[in-house]
Amino acid sequence: MNGDTLYSIGDLARRTGLTVKTVRYYSDLGIVSPADRNPAGHRRYGVDAVARLDLVRTLRDLGLGLPVIRQVVERESALPAVAAAHADALDVQIRVLRLRRAVLRAVARRGATPEELTLVHQLARLSTDERSRLIGDFLDGVFGGPGFDARFAGVRRSMTPELPDDPEPEQVDAWVELAELAMDDDFRGLLRRLAEEEAAEAGAGWPRPGLAAVVRELAGPPVAAGIDPGSAAAADVVEAVVDRYAGLVGGGADSVRARLVERLAVLGDPRRERYLELLAVVNGWAAPESWAVVAEWLGQAVGCSAVGRCAVGRSAAGRGGW
Repeated sequence: MNGDTLYSIGDLARRTGLTVKTVRYYSDLGIVSPADRNPAGHRRYGVDAVARLDLVRTLRDLGLGLPVIRQVVERESALPAVAAAHADALDVQIRVLRLRRAVLRAVARRGATPEELTLVHQLARLSTDERSRLIGDFLDGVFGGPGFDARFAGVRRSMTPELPDDPEPEQVDAWVELAELAMDDDFRGLLRRLAEEEAAEAGAGWPRPGLAAVVRELAGPPVAAGIDPGSAAAADVVEAVVDRYAGLVGGGADSVRARLVERLAVLGDPRRERYLELLAVVNGWAAPESWAVVAEWLGQAVGCSAVGRCAVGRSAAGRGGW
């Protein structure tokens, strides 16, 4: 092969792996131009046409449009700059595709209705500012108000989801479920009641350990040791918890026990721990430690000590965190 070699459209098609129709189309667009014509008027192309068509094919495989390709082959645009711009565009497309995949997986997992599909898609597509407003409104409802803002500033920050700019599918899925929880007025009211009770129990000595900390401290070790909730040792733990809790809320032993059972039940609402689990996924944190087993054990122990024997069944207490 030398610089004087000329090729027909068929020759170019065979050498580049393109169809004759495609080579002719590119020639008509001026992306590759004939060097000459034979006596019959058929186009003939030089050696540079092979290299140019190889470049065009590569750029097409990478997804560039013909107008951009023409600028590159004509040297009107620098290839590195075009490649960088196209890579940025592909990043956007990838994020969109990952978002769509996450939405479809969420819908498939939930067995969602068309109305739910619309909601899931809308939540997944929220901008950073829109997500911030949604969560801000939710946390205002839980922790806002005179005296609350300062007391719960740290807790509020720890409960704020921050979806990254390029989230994994499971983070998008977790964000959608978390956002739905944040829009649940009943759940918001539950957390507000917990915050009010925590503040009341802490009193003027804020901050000091609340009920959750007391439960972990006193009931955690016997649970780890495998102590039966109906045993005398468990009854001693119950008395210690009741005594500590009475110091927070005041009142007699019976009223404190009754309040303790109610608090454990509210703290055990599964939505509360689910929010914390989803928050960890969205923010890329380690999975939060659950105190469900400890709370359940204590609830059973309270029931056992109240009747002098171990109550049958599981307590109303469930999971907790904050």
